[in-house]
Amino acid sequence: MIDLEEADPVAPGPGAVEIRIRRAAINPSDLIPVTGAYRSRTTLPFVPGFEGVGEIMGLGAGVTGLSIGQRVLPIGASGLWQQRLVRPAAWCFAVPDDLSDDQAAMAYVNPLTAFRLIDAVQARFGTAGNQRVGVTAAASAIGRMLLVLLAEAGFHPVALVRSAATAERLAETFAGEIALAAAPDLDAVLDAVGGEAGNGLFRQIRAGGAFIQYGALSGAQLDPALVADRREAVTFSFLWLRNWVHAAPRADIETAFARSFAGIRAGVLGSAIDGVYPLSQLAAALDRQDDPARTGKLLLAP
Repeated sequence: MIDLEEADPVAPGPGAVEIRIRRAAINPSDLIPVTGAYRSRTTLPFVPGFEGVGEIMGLGAGVTGLSIGQRVLPIGASGLWQQRLVRPAAWCFAVPDDLSDDQAAMAYVNPLTAFRLIDAVQARFGTAGNQRVGVTAAASAIGRMLLVLLAEAGFHPVALVRSAATAERLAETFAGEIALAAAPDLDAVLDAVGGEAGNGLFRQIRAGGAFIQYGALSGAQLDPALVADRREAVTFSFLWLRNWVHAAPRADIETAFARSFAGIRAGVLGSAIDGVYPLSQLAAALDRQDDPARTGKLLLAP
């Protein structure tokens, strides 16, 4: 259950900043912990929201390099579905002035996850040789990003969708190969779905291939017995952006954000927006999140 509660503001301590949240994105990764699925990592109750942009309102002692009024992306933990947030300055990254709040609010989770997935494919195959890489949920915001980035890297992206209507919509902006649910002779799969659909794709991957899962929109993981049975033929891995973010040097994260900002400016890494809701209408926003007719990302404007 998600509900709104009042909380007293907290002053930033040493090394921390107070941020007024201007936009926060709604992502599947925000909602899964609410179900208790990640009990080992998330203690309920908690404030959701891993992605968004805010304006610095207060500086704790010892903070340098940031200023009052500056826009930043506060990352590293949840909590952005609220009006004000205190976050260590070390986890705040400056936002260029030419990006809107809406653009900046979606510059983190999908673009940086997409970069890591492309890196993983390149690490598996080395120099690209037109390997066929399937992308599930290919019409989603991150799916569309992956199709572009794979092609740029020299791979042959195969868009995997679940309906003819989705395939028709995707074909308006993607001129490459589109397949319904399955495709022959895949060298790798980048999977956001899991479950039975993922199992079916796992069986189709060529020997020497790779299956990289980064989500489980179906609510289920792959069959462990299937993964074990093909472990000599297919490399399986699960990519968590969080793990990389908490291990990478700050300079590497800054480089990734610079690449994200550039891709958004170029129109490659931007995401369509279905609607922007005030925090007071959170329930309506969550209802819309589950609506099959939704046409883009949802943002909160606390």
